[in-house]
Amino acid sequence: MLERTGEKPSIKVLFRLIKTMLKTFPGRYTLIIIFLIISTIASIISTVSVGTLINSILEPFTKNEISFQDAYQKLILLVCVVVGVYIIGVVSVFFYQRIIAITGQRFLEKFRVMMFDKMQDLPVKFFDTNKHGAIMSTYTNDADSLWQLSAQTLPQLLMNLLTIVILLGVMFASSIYMSIVVVIFSIIMIFTTKICGGRSSKAFLRQQVNFARLEGYVQEMLSGQKVVKVFNHEKESIKGFDEVNAVFFKYGTKGNTYTNILMPLLGNIGHLMYISVALTGGILITKGVVNLTIVGFESGSIAIGTVVMFLMIARQFTGSVINASSQFNSVVLGMAGATRMFALIDEPKEVDDGYVTLVNCHIDEDGTIHECQQRTGQWAWKHPHSADGSITYTKLEGDIVLKDVDFAYDGEHMVLHDINVYAHAGQKIAFVGATGAGKTTITNLINRFYDIADGKIRYDGININKIKKADLRNSLGLVLQDTNLFSGTIMDNIRYGNLNASDEECINAAKLANAHDFIERLPNGYQTILSSNGNNLSQGQRQLLSIARVAVANPPVLILDEATSSIDTRTEALVQQGMDALMKGRTVFVIAHRLSTIRNSDAIMVLDHGRIIERGNHEDLLKKKGTYYQLYTGSLELD
Repeated sequence: MLERTGEKPSIKVLFRLIKTMLKTFPGRYTLIIIFLIISTIASIISTVSVGTLINSILEPFTKNEISFQDAYQKLILLVCVVVGVYIIGVVSVFFYQRIIAITGQRFLEKFRVMMFDKMQDLPVKFFDTNKHGAIMSTYTNDADSLWQLSAQTLPQLLMNLLTIVILLGVMFASSIYMSIVVVIFSIIMIFTTKICGGRSSKAFLRQQVNFARLEGYVQEMLSGQKVVKVFNHEKESIKGFDEVNAVFFKYGTKGNTYTNILMPLLGNIGHLMYISVALTGGILITKGVVNLTIVGFESGSIAIGTVVMFLMIARQFTGSVINASSQFNSVVLGMAGATRMFALIDEPKEVDDGYVTLVNCHIDEDGTIHECQQRTGQWAWKHPHSADGSITYTKLEGDIVLKDVDFAYDGEHMVLHDINVYAHAGQKIAFVGATGAGKTTITNLINRFYDIADGKIRYDGININKIKKADLRNSLGLVLQDTNLFSGTIMDNIRYGNLNASDEECINAAKLANAHDFIERLPNGYQTILSSNGNNLSQGQRQLLSIARVAVANPPVLILDEATSSIDTRTEALVQQGMDALMKGRTVFVIAHRLSTIRNSDAIMVLDHGRIIERGNHEDLLKKKGTYYQLYTGSLELD
């Protein structure tokens, strides 16, 4: 399950992110680091040159130790060097910013692809146990935080840390005493950052977590807007939003309060450091305290140019410390986003140990099966045997058997007990029972959306655990009560059942499903654009399209999960005709609340609390005058 706490993420996430960045674009990030180092050194050289100007040119000239001509030549040389270094720095910054802008977006694109590809391999259980709003927030809010971290914060943080390290080296080489002053104030800055920055980052983390809740709530209200209006719950909806939004506001305000306090504090500490360094430098000049010197400084005392340079370095050092501190929250937020994005990528894939595959075939008159590449309308199970390396082929008939099946969603509390179902090829098996009786769960097990705890499920005599899940699901057609259509044309939505189907095959499938007539009456026919899950169509029309989508796939086994429960009686007749045409010659599992739709079933299973309590055809069950009889006559209703 995706972790969505407000706790501080592990530093390991940051190292993993950096490793992923370097692995994804090794050349580009190497160039970025090189340009960062060059621009940082160029900036420091520009600062240090002031001390050289004063100590090596101006001061000797005022003391008549060098001639005007020598001073002029040294000045021109120094200016040329500084201008050259400055130009190199500007060019480095230009290329660094240009590369990072492109690479940052490219990296985020690759990361989103990694997440989406992984999401396709996740089991249904993942989507049943994680809120869709939280998952969407990973692609939006968390991705934005990650981009901020990878494209802006990390490079700037690297530049500031590099500046701090180099400046510390220059300062200690110039004067130990003034460097000690800088270190003392730096420790105060770090301590202040730890207190204020730590509290603000924790608040911002909780704000980010609550942003996912806020996004999920808004998404839920948008999708349920009709229900809200029908029950006049606008005020309750607003109240719920205000509560979620208030929590988001609370942590945002708290985080920004500490952040707004931190910057002025660090700035004032920096000013005090600047004054202290100036006083220390003045004392060193007047007292002549012996200290470490660099080339060009008088031995035994500190030069004025050194103090001036040191003051400029201290100012630059303070700015780097403040900038690094200001990026702390962005680092934490980016790490939190990266943690949740990595959590999605690290989710265990859907386990598939199957090795039996579904293949196209030709079948001779004597029953011999020949595998082929072209689509023939006939299929067979290709079963390799590891013992002797042989391969056997079994014709796909649609014979499904559930034997002594037990199942629990959480591994502990059983929802199905000792289920036995025998569906021979071409039979129609119906499941009846109250909500929660286990009807849909049985069909989920046939699809292997979940795996059984005990018992066996066999498909044409083959244990379905041996069949590759993709091939198993290719042989099954599923029509649900809630129809999911995708943005695109009606033709695209029908072809979704078989991406290789021609337009003619899609039209024939629509005719089979009784959808052709209403499609032809639409302004653009099969090229009519659907959006928002096909909300511009009626529920019945959407259901007919879902039947057509299954029809173009031409599966030997159908699962109809309350496909007509949410449509009117007139539309139900059309849908039922389409389903009857689709069911012809196929093995069918039907879940229905309307018992009139399953009267012609070969077998009807009545379930109660995960157990089959009655079985038989319509006439046999009526004769028993048990639960089915009471349901059919109306003396007992389905909950």
